[in-house]
Amino acid sequence: MISVIVSTYSATPTLGSCLDSLVGQIGIDVPVEIIIVDGGSSEHTLEKARSSGARIIQYQGKNMASSRNEAIREAKGEIICFTNGDCIPEKDWLSVITRPLSNAGIIGCKGTYMTSQRNMVARFIQLEYEEKYDRLQGVENIDFIDGYSAAYRRSILEINDGFDERLPRLEDEELSYRLASRGYKMVFVRAASVRHSHFTRVVTYWRSKFQTAFWKSQIVRKFPDRAHRDSYTPQLLKIQMLLVTGFLFSLLLFVASSRAYFLTFTLLLIFLFSTLPFMVRAWQRDQFIAIVAPFFLAVRATALTCGYFLGAIRFITKSSHQAGTISGLNYLLKRGVDLTGGILGLAVFLLFYPVIGLSIRLTSAGPVIYSQERIGRGGQTFTMYKFRSMVIGAGSKHDQLIIEDRPEYKSPHDPRITLAGRFLRRWSLDELPQFWNVIKGEMSLVGPRPEETAIVAKYSDHHRLRLTVKPGITGPMQVSGRADLALNERVFLEVKYIEDYSLIKDFVILAQTIPAVLQGRGAR
Repeated sequence: MISVIVSTYSATPTLGSCLDSLVGQIGIDVPVEIIIVDGGSSEHTLEKARSSGARIIQYQGKNMASSRNEAIREAKGEIICFTNGDCIPEKDWLSVITRPLSNAGIIGCKGTYMTSQRNMVARFIQLEYEEKYDRLQGVENIDFIDGYSAAYRRSILEINDGFDERLPRLEDEELSYRLASRGYKMVFVRAASVRHSHFTRVVTYWRSKFQTAFWKSQIVRKFPDRAHRDSYTPQLLKIQMLLVTGFLFSLLLFVASSRAYFLTFTLLLIFLFSTLPFMVRAWQRDQFIAIVAPFFLAVRATALTCGYFLGAIRFITKSSHQAGTISGLNYLLKRGVDLTGGILGLAVFLLFYPVIGLSIRLTSAGPVIYSQERIGRGGQTFTMYKFRSMVIGAGSKHDQLIIEDRPEYKSPHDPRITLAGRFLRRWSLDELPQFWNVIKGEMSLVGPRPEETAIVAKYSDHHRLRLTVKPGITGPMQVSGRADLALNERVFLEVKYIEDYSLIKDFVILAQTIPAVLQGRGAR
């Protein structure tokens, strides 16, 4: 069964059309139930909804997130789709949005808006969405799903606590960021379209962007790396926000001194130049909107800048899903420590490289540095570097040494390890090249173990919590038994480290690493 949750508020004009479309979906050979999460529609509209077979959950006194979670708990389907009451799904929407979920490795799908409006503001908004859809089209795994056209596996929503009920807005965005940080795979389905009536007034559009930016700033506190990059937001938009900030500041200087006119004029020209890529893409779809695009892009950048600024200085709520991330100031401080330690560690690496490199080459054939694909934050793969400690072709013999119920186990008598490699592993010197991974931002000085792809493929949902932070050169596992620990024991220590994170704890683990290396327990 598929459950469709329709979120609506005073949706009298469109809810009927939305339900008619859902009832008449084609290409679906399983039962479909419709649950309406309502906040203020007329009784006449709700009665029509009931007559179509839909169940209704009203959220007076509650926010949308808590009502959606209630609907998830009441839903009977293994797949749950989301749309809004002001959207009219295409006749094949359900079959298209759920099709990727036939792949067991995919847990969520995002669809698209479309509109036939001729209003100038609405046409610009649609082109704005198309720009973002073009960006998503080239991304294998997305990290952004909003609730107007979406599908999830119900089990994943339940295991990961559903929507964050402390957020009055953007709870769907927070959920997708959270799932992405745990390494779940979500995909973009451009053909899964719903028709929507966009805003038609500039003031309304500005207010919506302001509110979005305000609440986005609250979410970014929890997921600070998304401020740098996500799969949905164009990087040029962030540059335009910085230009607007500089432009507004230059206007204040201009009031104080007319000499600031050059700075003001220069920033304005740079901003206009930054709108050219959008204008070129828009020209292919709507030439008039392409011409007026700089005005709308300035409105958008101004609204987002103001919203982010107010949200940054006004912390509203602590998320109830805060566990499982290293966020805010802790994230910045940890990165600062990583860069400092990474530079110092790289200097040590360069100092020891000639001696270690020579010992590796004298005791076995092959390169000095060994690289391997590992899984980092958010389930993203990266290339990890080590001093080579095994013979060439060791990977082909790996399966022969695996214990079936403990794929993470390392044999203390692994025949693939070279003479120099045993010494390097005993004193953890083989990991010195990983300071380069730290500088690149792929690893941290302290964090969970950087795990192999084959082991991550066997993770349960609980194990995925360790993917919410960068892996570390050292960490709670390395100071508590290293390879002697079973996978569940590792995960327990690492999740506890993440949930109770503090910078002081990092320094404690760094200090404990020295006696752990000297004792050599679990070093193999």
